[in-house]
Amino acid sequence: MNRKRTRPNWFRIILLCLLVLGGAYVNRFIISTQPSPFVSTPTPTRAPESFITEAEELFEAGKLFQAMEAYKQAIASRPGDPTTHIALARVQVWAGLYKEAQISAEDALLLSPDNSMANAVLAWTLDFQGEYLEAESKIKRALELDDQNALAHAYYVEILVDSYYNGTGVVDAIEKAIAASNVALTLAPEKLESHRARGYILEATGNYEEAIREYEIAVGINKNIPDLHLALGRNYRTLGIYDQAVEEFQRADALNPEDSTPDLFISRTYATIGEYSKALQFADSAVTNKPTDANLRGNLGVMYYRNSYWPEAIVELSYVVNGGLTKDGDQIEAVNLAPNDGRNAEYYFTYGLALARMNQCGEALKIAQLIQSRIPADELAVENAAEIINRCQQNLNATPEPLQTPSEPAPTSTETLVPVTPTP
Repeated sequence: MNRKRTRPNWFRIILLCLLVLGGAYVNRFIISTQPSPFVSTPTPTRAPESFITEAEELFEAGKLFQAMEAYKQAIASRPGDPTTHIALARVQVWAGLYKEAQISAEDALLLSPDNSMANAVLAWTLDFQGEYLEAESKIKRALELDDQNALAHAYYVEILVDSYYNGTGVVDAIEKAIAASNVALTLAPEKLESHRARGYILEATGNYEEAIREYEIAVGINKNIPDLHLALGRNYRTLGIYDQAVEEFQRADALNPEDSTPDLFISRTYATIGEYSKALQFADSAVTNKPTDANLRGNLGVMYYRNSYWPEAIVELSYVVNGGLTKDGDQIEAVNLAPNDGRNAEYYFTYGLALARMNQCGEALKIAQLIQSRIPADELAVENAAEIINRCQQNLNATPEPLQTPSEPAPTSTETLVPVTPTP
């Protein structure tokens, strides 16, 4: 009864009240808004149409690889739409990715077997890969499904011309190609493919100035397609307008630096006008882009020879003639020496000439005999084979120089090989 009463601790009471109120606030307004760790979180999804719009804008800007990525995102959002697969395949063709384009076109056909455009684009991809008979079968199917498909007619022009030059085309392939190009222009005069197809048949028939006009119209529709600049460059080079040819090849290279074709064309153009040092630089750049390509190795070997770098020429041309593994680990497949293939013949006789100059006549004479037996109708190759034999005979008849005594200092060469820096 007499125990002293303690005074309340107001600080502790207030603190406890604040903690209670704080806990209630967290429970009411914060925890209730947090997602459960056991429930999937809803995320905003982007409409496939927005990816397609983005891809089209990137394509118009010449950003082919970015456009392909946007189309792939659209496909991921809506995988069942064949038109997106077709659009992706078309861009892949323009970028030179023909096998990838074939896969995309085949994916479209799986979704829509009777789709005219899917068959047409598949035919186009097969043509670029040299599958001319199958390409013609697919393009005919596309036209059966829709004879008003302007792009199918345009692709048919290329297939007819390419198969004709390959020796697998029909007798009247050129006449059919001319007719198909006119149909494509009538149906879709605003499409760059229509003008490109018309330019292609004009180029094939030797109407180079008219072909340039058609290609320029196509460039006016989209100036950022590397293939169109390559086509313009080819025709300028044929007409002997070499400065403009190089300009167009350089534009193509700037738009698609990973493609070795512009560097190869520039190299050949400079070689045509005797500027072999520049030709060598661009030949080296082409090999850097695609080191396993025997044709590019052959061109590099030829340019080494033209610059009197014979040991280097022998190394590169040996890969072309014999195949093998490069010092960088790249496997090269040998090319065949066959009639009506002047480029491969050039690689063989240049290899033989380089061997003869280095007095490696055992191998050089084998090359000369191979040329004479396999391609006797190729006058240029046979003439160079005779030169190989003649040079080896000169080497055999040459009077050997006397050995120098130890008291005589050996003469030093004043010739310096300038290292070639690849052009970016």
